[in-house]
Amino acid sequence: MNLPAVTDTLDLYMAEIQKFQILEPEEEFKLAVRFRKYGDMEAAEQLVTSNLRFVVKIAHEYKNYRVRLLDLVQEGNIGLMHAVKKFDPYKGYRLISYAVWWIRAYMQNYIIRNWSLVKIGTTQAQRKLFFKLNQVKRNLERLSVENPEFREAAELLNVKESEVAEMDLRLSNRDVSLDASLDGEGESLFVDQLVDKGSSQEELLIKKEQRALVKKNIAGALAKLNERESYIIRNRIMVDEPKTLQEIGDTFNITRERARQIEKEALKKMRLALPYFGDLDSAESGSGQSA
Repeated sequence: MNLPAVTDTLDLYMAEIQKFQILEPEEEFKLAVRFRKYGDMEAAEQLVTSNLRFVVKIAHEYKNYRVRLLDLVQEGNIGLMHAVKKFDPYKGYRLISYAVWWIRAYMQNYIIRNWSLVKIGTTQAQRKLFFKLNQVKRNLERLSVENPEFREAAELLNVKESEVAEMDLRLSNRDVSLDASLDGEGESLFVDQLVDKGSSQEELLIKKEQRALVKKNIAGALAKLNERESYIIRNRIMVDEPKTLQEIGDTFNITRERARQIEKEALKKMRLALPYFGDLDSAESGSGQSA
């Protein structure tokens, strides 16, 4: 298992950052001014390192979101560095009071990005819902509200009930890798349970080539027919809504019976040109019934 190694790595990291002293307000102010005025990178480094332990503390607030703590710490450190670049020491508050917003923002973005392949939390309201919903549900349960309804949570968070239901579903279901093991031993994977009932790529290619060949042969067979025969085949056999024999007769100013005879002769020619095209037999018998 890898958990002990992760824990050891975190312990080593904590031991390292404990070596950096927390700055007094006056010293922090001087360093922040040096960086703001003169771009002193050594001053910026001191501002960052003196607050690293606070990043770890904030990361623990998100430990229930099933992400590696060290990954959260790394994201929080990026937020801390961003805060140092933006910090205005003349406004009278401590760096960490300002930086905590950036640290949390980077951590939350990381959690949302890695929670699911489906985008969630894209708006401020959705982000708030993502991180507050479980807390609200726990608070309601502490108030002896068993299985709190979405309506109650929606009222507390000032969002729609449907949004609460959707987010609750997303929070309760994480993405699962198709390569993940079903039995914990790697002998059976999720991907093995997925059965593709459709045609294989080879079968699809064969069907595509067959359709292309049939289309080519039909075009060649039609070219051997005269104008009236070709018209009848196209409008009686090769359409979803075939014309009646009477309509064919009216088009060429011939009787319905004459149209039927021409159709029969055309089908014979098509059958000779396409001996494997058995559907023409049923087409001939079916077309004879169409008035």
